[in-house]
This record gives sequence, structure tokens and C-alpha cells, in this order.
Amino acid sequence: QVHLVESGGDLVQAGGSLRLTCASSGTLFRFLSMAWYRQAPGKQRELVASIAPDSTTHYEASLKGRFTITRDNAKNTVTLQMNNLQPDDTAVYYCNQYPSSNYWGRGTQVTVSS
Repeated sequence: QVHLVESGGDLVQAGGSLRLTCASSGTLFRFLSMAWYRQAPGKQRELVASIAPDSTTHYEASLKGRFTITRDNAKNTVTLQMNNLQPDDTAVYYCNQYPSSNYWGRGTQVTVSS
């Protein structure tokens, strides 16, 4: 089982930036497609971006250009660089495999004030 720990969430003003990091345990990380998801209050969890083992990326259409997902297979980490954050980006952000597994970490809270 892969253990995931998300970090980097914070309270920022609109227009600000944050960098989220997901640390993963296990030896299979380099072979897995990974993704960032988010869940806003009262809404379903949604896919933000995914990254394949070869670092091919996919983004939710409305986020492309503001968010960048990267991975470091040597460190078993996945990062999400978020720029020009808006209040609608407020959510708990999670990383998981892609497609998602049943195991979810605690996530990291991102709050964007207007």
C-alpha cells in the first residue's frame, strides 16, 4: 500500500502562489501515474492534474496555464505549482494514483482570500 502525505497548503491572497508537495512511500512509485485532486466545500472531489511515469501531464482544462504538476521519481514526490490563485481554488488538495486508488491521505488545505 502506498502511503501519501500532502503538504504546502496555506492561506493566500488572490493572485498569490503556492507549491504543494506529495511524499509517497513504497518502491512502486516510479511505475505509477499520479495526480492531484481537490475537494471544495460542498462539492465532489475533482481531478486537477495527472502525471504519468514518463512525466507526460494532463490538466483539467480550466486550470491549464496556472497549475504545473511535476514529479521526482528519485525522491518519490509529486509537486503542484499553483500560480495566480483565485478564491474558487479554495479546497482541500489531495494526491493519489491516477486513476485514484481507495487510499486517500489527509490532504492539505488551500484557502484563497479575495
